Amino acid sequence: MKINTRYIKILLSILLFLCLLDMPYGFYQFVRFSALIVFVILAYKANEEKNTVLFFIYGSLALLFQPFIKIALGKGIWNIIDVIVGVGLLASLYYKKERK
Repeated sequence: MKINTRYIKILLSILLFLCLLDMPYGFYQFVRFSALIVFVILAYKANEEKNTVLFFIYGSLALLFQPFIKIALGKGIWNIIDVIVGVGLLASLYYKKERK
């Protein structure tokens, strides 16, 4: 199955950066659920491409962001994680483009 992940990476990055603002609690829940779905898709694609490093990274991020068993890290640490992951997703677009 051919999945173009470019747009979902950009959209998730935007959602993660919006988490830096003071948003309603439901928005953060939506972002966590969306991140879970996106990272599962990315892990699946990495597994198809036999890229074990990316599979492990995306799988770990799916577990970190999953909304069912919350990981309480505090707003400050979550903001740092959101920025690092958002920048990483955007950087992966450039890296992937360079590899082709």
